[in-house]
Amino acid sequence: MAIRRIVERGDPLLERVCRPVTEFNARLHTLLDDMAETLSEAGGVGLAAPQVGVLRRVCIVEDSEGELIELINPEIVSTEGEQTGLEGCLSIPGRYGIVTRPYKVRVRAQDREGAFFEVEDEDLTARCFCHEIEHLDGHLYTEHCDHLLSDEEIERYIKEHPEQFEEDE
Repeated sequence: MAIRRIVERGDPLLERVCRPVTEFNARLHTLLDDMAETLSEAGGVGLAAPQVGVLRRVCIVEDSEGELIELINPEIVSTEGEQTGLEGCLSIPGRYGIVTRPYKVRVRAQDREGAFFEVEDEDLTARCFCHEIEHLDGHLYTEHCDHLLSDEEIERYIKEHPEQFEEDE
């Protein structure tokens, strides 16, 4: 496994539509393992292949239990509700915006061996599903917010919405 360089905003790779994965082989497994190590090192909760310079439909998301979900060729099949909150991205370090996403999201994808499965989650994990899958289509979360928040605006938002930042016991 290896830690890969995270591509940052301004790199045209982040604006490209990724190609589907058709071969479920050692190269894919290496990519997934490297992405997991890169995500852990960066301290994020999701990472898409174009963020490490690979234009394939692959992303990983850490769920609320700390489990890593590998999504190959993912598609959102259903959504419910709505949530609005702070959103950031490893490709736009240190910057955040207010984004509205579905509260619950169901995704159909393939695992590292090519088997199809569906996964459903809510809250932060649902937000991550949407965020990472959008990367695969060449989009960034900044398309959903008016502006990136200043440090003062972030502090004010956190004070006004403490329930979004409480740790689960």
